[in-house]
Amino acid sequence: MATNARKTSARSRADGKAQPALKTPPPASFTKEQDLKAYRDMLLIRRFEEKAGQLYGMGFIGGFCHLYIGQEAVVTGMAMAIKEGDQMITAYRDHGHMLAMDMDPRGVMAELTGRRGGYSRGKGGSMHMFSKEKNFYGGHGIVGAQVPLGTGLAFANKYRGNDSVSLTYFGDGAANQGQVYESFNMASLWKLPVIYVIENNRYAMGTAVTRSSAETNFSQRGVSFRIPGIQVDGMDVRAVKSASDLAVEWCREGNGPIILEMETYRYRGHSMSDPAKYRSKDEVQKMRSEHDPIEQVKARLLDSKWATEDDLKAIDKEVRDIVADSADFAQTDPEPDPSELYTDVLI
Repeated sequence: MATNARKTSARSRADGKAQPALKTPPPASFTKEQDLKAYRDMLLIRRFEEKAGQLYGMGFIGGFCHLYIGQEAVVTGMAMAIKEGDQMITAYRDHGHMLAMDMDPRGVMAELTGRRGGYSRGKGGSMHMFSKEKNFYGGHGIVGAQVPLGTGLAFANKYRGNDSVSLTYFGDGAANQGQVYESFNMASLWKLPVIYVIENNRYAMGTAVTRSSAETNFSQRGVSFRIPGIQVDGMDVRAVKSASDLAVEWCREGNGPIILEMETYRYRGHSMSDPAKYRSKDEVQKMRSEHDPIEQVKARLLDSKWATEDDLKAIDKEVRDIVADSADFAQTDPEPDPSELYTDVLI
C-alpha cells in the first residue's frame, strides 16, 4: 500500500500535480522483546522527568523546565524506527528525546542542574543540550528555530550522498511560525530527507489549538508545498513505530519530506511554572486512565503473559536506580569553573 502511494506520488510531482494523501498504516505488531524495550524506554523517560520535577521544586534546577510526561510514546516509537546516522533535533521539551537517543541520564540531569558533567558543561541548562556522538542536535529555546536547522541537517545528508534522515520535531504552537513554511518550501523543492514531527499535545503553552490554529489537522500543513502527511495516535507506541517506518522509508527512497502529526498529550503544565488552569482535572485524568502510553504496553505484556507483575516491578526498580544515580550525580558534581564562560563562544 505504502509503496504504491510512493510511486503515484513521484509521478504526481513530475506532472506538477498535488501530492496525494498517504494512508495512516495500522499499528505495528510488536514482539515480546519490542514491547519490553518500549516499556522500559518509556518508563525511563517518565521516571526521569518525575525526578527532574522534584529537583526543580527543591531549587536544584533553575530557569525553565518543560517536562515530557505523557508524550513518551512519540520519541520511543520513532527511535525504534531509525538507524545509526539518523539525526534528531527538537524544541525545549527535550529531555525525553535525549534519552531516546541513548544519551547518558547522568549527563542530561547534570546539565539541568548546571554542573560541569552536563552535556553542555553546565552552560546550556534544560533547553540547550547537544550530542554529536549520538546525533542529537538540541534542544532549542526559540519557538520554531529548530525547523530550519533540521532542514539543514537533511540538506547536508543529501549533499553528502548518504541515506541518513533528519527527524525534526516541533509542537502545534510552533507549527504557526513562518520559518516552518520557508523550510517546508525548500525541503520540498530539493526533496530533502526530513521527517517533520509535529507533536500536537493540544495546547500551545496555555492556548488550545482550536483557538490558535485555523487548520487543526496539522498533518495537512504541507499540502501547498506538496508534502504528504499523516495523523498518528501518539499515545500508542506501536502506531508511532508503524508510521515512523513508513516515513523513514519514504525519505530514504528519495521522495523528499513528510509530515507526521503525533496526536499526544502532556500531563503537566507547559513548564514547571505553569499551573495549567486552562484545562480541567477531569480532562487530564481521562487521558491518564484511558490513553496512557506506558499503561497500554503494561496491559499488553500482562495479558499476553510476556511478563509478570514482578517482572515489571524489576524493570521499574532498575529504571528508578538509574534515575536516582543521575540525580545524585547532578547534585554532587562540581559546578563549572568560571573560565568555562569563555569556551565554545564565537566572538
